[in-house]
Amino acid sequence: MSEKLDRRHAFQTYGRMISYAKPYWKMLTIGILCGVLVGGSVFVALMALPQLVNVAETNMSGGNSTDDASAEKIVATLESSDLSRAEKKRAVNEILHPRDSDPQLTKLIKQAKSTITTLHLPCEIEGYQVTFTWPKRYNFSLVEGDGRVAWQVFALYGLIFLLSWVVKCLAKYANGYCTRRVGAQVISDLREKIFHRLINQSLSYYGDSDIGQLISRCTNDTNAMEHSISSSIEDLTAAPIQILACIIAIIVACRSFQNYTLAIILFIGLPLIFVPLRILGNKIRKIYHTSFARIAEVFSRMHETFSCIKVVKAYHTEKQEEVVFQEANQKYLKQVFRGIKYQQLLSPMMEMISVMAVVVFILYSYNDGITVTQLTALLAPAVMASRPIKELSKVIVLIQKSMAAADRYFELLDEDASLPEKDSAIELKEFKSEIRLDHVKFSYDTNVVIDDLSFTIRKGQVVAVVGETGSGKTTVANLIARFYDVTSGSVQIDGVDVRDYTIGSIRNQIGVVTQEALLFNDTIANNIAYGKPDATSAEIEAAAKLANAHEFIVHGHHNEGYRTIVGEKGFKLSGGEKQRISIARAILRNPPILILDEATSALDTITEHLVQEALNRVMSNRTVFAIAHRLSTIQNADMILVLDKGRIVECGTHEELLKRGGFYRKLHDTQFSRV
Repeated sequence: MSEKLDRRHAFQTYGRMISYAKPYWKMLTIGILCGVLVGGSVFVALMALPQLVNVAETNMSGGNSTDDASAEKIVATLESSDLSRAEKKRAVNEILHPRDSDPQLTKLIKQAKSTITTLHLPCEIEGYQVTFTWPKRYNFSLVEGDGRVAWQVFALYGLIFLLSWVVKCLAKYANGYCTRRVGAQVISDLREKIFHRLINQSLSYYGDSDIGQLISRCTNDTNAMEHSISSSIEDLTAAPIQILACIIAIIVACRSFQNYTLAIILFIGLPLIFVPLRILGNKIRKIYHTSFARIAEVFSRMHETFSCIKVVKAYHTEKQEEVVFQEANQKYLKQVFRGIKYQQLLSPMMEMISVMAVVVFILYSYNDGITVTQLTALLAPAVMASRPIKELSKVIVLIQKSMAAADRYFELLDEDASLPEKDSAIELKEFKSEIRLDHVKFSYDTNVVIDDLSFTIRKGQVVAVVGETGSGKTTVANLIARFYDVTSGSVQIDGVDVRDYTIGSIRNQIGVVTQEALLFNDTIANNIAYGKPDATSAEIEAAAKLANAHEFIVHGHHNEGYRTIVGEKGFKLSGGEKQRISIARAILRNPPILILDEATSALDTITEHLVQEALNRVMSNRTVFAIAHRLSTIQNADMILVLDKGRIVECGTHEELLKRGGFYRKLHDTQFSRV
């Protein structure tokens, strides 16, 4: 029962994958028709080949063989005294080459007439005379003076065979090009679809996911699917039709010669060929499913190591990381070896069964005295079918491999952890009055991070939040920007729950400057213009000046200026430089609401002053929610919230909180070394 369900699931998965080819049905239809044409041309070639051999065999025998009766007639003719020398010669020639009674020539003529009718060729046959009506009228006799079949007949069948093979090759090319193009396009669409799905997942999803695993499933798994789909569509549209053409050719030949031995061998042996596919196919799929999981672990380890390369270098643990990587890589290698073992076993097993069937037939042919023409007509299709059968076996392996990858792909695609957006969601076109948190609670799984939080940020206010690590400061900022949804309560902008706005319109009103300046491996100019890709060079430069970044960009040690590539995560820049580029990015976007997440906590005093000066400019005439580590940066805030274990324990201005002598005063005294 489980095997049936597994097989049904495999067909569903493959069908789902192929369904993505619908937009390209025209190209796919051309490819399929060319596949049909491949099978048709193979059939025509197989029909012409025995006739070609038959003509050659007739010529080699010089017409009919002289039997005892013919010999007696010749002797009697020569001994006759009533005939002249010329008459004796003519009589002997008639005995040697009895045109009207030659059964082989008569059969050849019938077959030629049948071929002409089937292919609608522009020619006619009357007796032994053949007349071509196109491109110009041309006559010749089927039999030459010595009784041999005319060379034109041999050339005709040779031309038919050659032309059918040329058509087969051209159709094979067109079939391969069209179907592989569709396959490549399908995989490209699948990559874009999975990227769309992943990039729209929520931050909580990425908190629970391994980035290396995701990268592997987006690249390695889709690569396996691409190779399989591109090849399998081509072979699935051509190979079965070629096999069918060969089977029909065998049946026609068996019927023509009244010899059904090969047909019996074929229909007994053909199912046996697919036994290895049944046995090994499921094993191959399971092996590759595990294999893809193993290579994902390798990708994950590489990503984690390279992301933490500074720590690796600082602690001199290169050898340790190599050992861990080798262990993961060897696990993957073992699965690859298992897959290779079964994959390489499949083709020889099928080939062995095919060869055994051919040997059985040849032994029977020898015992039954089958002629060369009959042997060619019966055996050539069987031999010609071996290649598409082998191709089909490879397709099955590729499909099983792609199914293992597709299972993982669709599992990832079907997982939707994105923030829900209502169908009736409205646009937040302009921030007008206030941001309100109303009895907000938020939990990570069972861990309560924010507990019954309520406060209001009015337009134009600077509201800061302080507290110990883990008190929930960053979580509050994430809830305001709707990176997460509240567990209960609500976050409101201008009196409307943020869940009733479109996500894009909320983000357009908010700019974020984080503690860790996140930059892309691109130019400085493009990093500044990331939130406004149509920004002019003048606008980019103006934003950089306001962020105190223009001087180090132009007059620092970056020779390319604004065209300098910053490296992976801004590796070529200092912490202060990265932070000021991040601030310039926020300035250029010019959002009415600004979230500052401990933007100066990791900087030295001089750099902090430059960054704080830039922040003061960007905070001007904006509504700001600032997460503060250094209290010196928020002394001028309109309101300071003190958080402890997800609750507001104090609220007021800097001076008011100092006078209370509570939690904020302790933080202040600790930072400024007061007793």
